[in-house]
Amino acid sequence: MSESSSDVILATHELVKEFKGFVAVDGVSLEVKRGEIHALIGPNGAGKTTFFNLLTKFLAPSSGTIVYNGVDITSLGPAETARLGIVRSFQISAVFPHLKVLENVRIALQRNLGTSFYFWRSERSLDRLNDRAMQLLAEVGLEEFSTSLTADLSYGRKRALELATTLALEPELMLLDEPTQGMGHEDVSRVTQLIKKVAANRTVLMVEHNMSVVSSIAQTISVLQRGRVIAAGPYAEVSKNAQVIEAYMGTTGAELQGAH
Repeated sequence: MSESSSDVILATHELVKEFKGFVAVDGVSLEVKRGEIHALIGPNGAGKTTFFNLLTKFLAPSSGTIVYNGVDITSLGPAETARLGIVRSFQISAVFPHLKVLENVRIALQRNLGTSFYFWRSERSLDRLNDRAMQLLAEVGLEEFSTSLTADLSYGRKRALELATTLALEPELMLLDEPTQGMGHEDVSRVTQLIKKVAANRTVLMVEHNMSVVSSIAQTISVLQRGRVIAAGPYAEVSKNAQVIEAYMGTTGAELQGAH
């Protein structure tokens, strides 16, 4: 490995996932440095989502290893992996639309306490979670919406709420799956700043299509194509890589070049 083990929070070595003869992830060796925002980019079908599913154990690798904080976690299940501090967000809308904003965060805090979904408990017994829930809402700029119905929030604010519920699980490594997908410019800008803010004392690995987001907040970028890493490094370096430009041509090649 190129970095000392204490600098690397997550490393994969020759990770492979094959589906009936189709190789979706083809020998990926990747290092995520502690305290960084690391972006995983690549054309559609490059294997990004499959790679995320391997990290969170929704899929088992065909071969290769996953090491987290120096420990081989390849054979652990999804719940054990999450308990170690690897938490994924944004793959689906992970909030309850008919509950209030504060209640959504409180449920996430209950999950972290191991008292998940005790809906029949008295309101009073859950009040002690309110202070922490309000702190988390303040962190993502939703304090004033605490009593609002979640369904009434704008799309960008729903995504901010998902970020708050993810933070309630106290992740050490946050995996963000397309955090700005489907957003207008204003929401993209708000959520990008939020990710930067909450990443201040955490590590973030994100799959993201929006190159202006990637170029503005990611310290390291890994580019996947057909299940392989074809380039890795800072945006300025990766965006000039001939192989990367070729991989994006015909789809978002212009966007890759124009996101400075």
